[in-house]
Amino acid sequence: MRSMIAAIALAAALGLLSGAALGQSYPAKPVRLIVGFPAGGPADIFGRTFAQGLSTGLGQAVIVENKSGVGGVLGIDAVAKAPPDGYTLGFNNQGSVSMAPYALTRMPFNPNKDLALITTVVRVPEVVVVNPSLPVASLAELIAYAKANPGKINFGSAGAGGITHLACELLKAEARVDLLHVPYKGAAPAVSDLLGGQVNMGIFDIPVVLPHIQSGKFKALAVTSARRAPSLPDVPTTAEVGYPKVISDNWYGLVAPAATRPAVLKRIHDAAVAALRSPALLDQFAKVSGIAFPSTPEEYAAFLAEEQARWSAIIKAIGFKED
Repeated sequence: MRSMIAAIALAAALGLLSGAALGQSYPAKPVRLIVGFPAGGPADIFGRTFAQGLSTGLGQAVIVENKSGVGGVLGIDAVAKAPPDGYTLGFNNQGSVSMAPYALTRMPFNPNKDLALITTVVRVPEVVVVNPSLPVASLAELIAYAKANPGKINFGSAGAGGITHLACELLKAEARVDLLHVPYKGAAPAVSDLLGGQVNMGIFDIPVVLPHIQSGKFKALAVTSARRAPSLPDVPTTAEVGYPKVISDNWYGLVAPAATRPAVLKRIHDAAVAALRSPALLDQFAKVSGIAFPSTPEEYAAFLAEEQARWSAIIKAIGFKED
């Protein structure tokens, strides 16, 4: 009996030692960071900026791979199904883990079971923009125009079930207007068609549309945050113009396959948080209207639960479901 207990204790000790050794030796090769949207969009901009900082902390290259589709869901699904060895990570957008599970009839993974939450990374305010050809100069005028022209105003999004889609659905429900949804595989093609006039409006992360606002190619009508954005100080919030429930800050996080070893997850977390506290990364984020948002895995889980509760209630209230 004593020999059996000793053997079990030895096996447990060896397991702990091997886990610690694995954490110390990781990473031994480049790490892949999957971004669920095309190059050029906000997820890609922030993902690549973050990858540089994470690479410094890990001492290995962190290579961004763009895998777009279904509002970021396909990219994070690839992470959920990847080998849990720490060499495939995901830069998840808000929609893929807090909205899509309730907005899509066929969700390929469960974010609460199939992913290891490492840290939140960055918050990004959003803004309502329209093509200048639309004869409106404020959110109130847009709502009035849409009511006078039912079914004639459309909005582009980065994908069905994501933040750029459901933020517009929320505005549509609160303002009681008829807006038609045109989904794209990422913000970049949606913004391109908004520039070309193929779609009339959209709600997008500020960094991806700010140059077009500054050049006069877009009109900024309202920021969908609780506070005005420093990069657009003259643009009112949706609450200021009568729609306090239309709040839709975007955010991004870092995830891994659920079965990834704790020692490896800790190594990644430590490197990620160090990067998110570095002055260089903070400055790079600020230049594109991003706010660094580090957390512990436990804080990330609690935050995600709050976001899921909020958006699932909104999705149910507006009666949305995407095939």
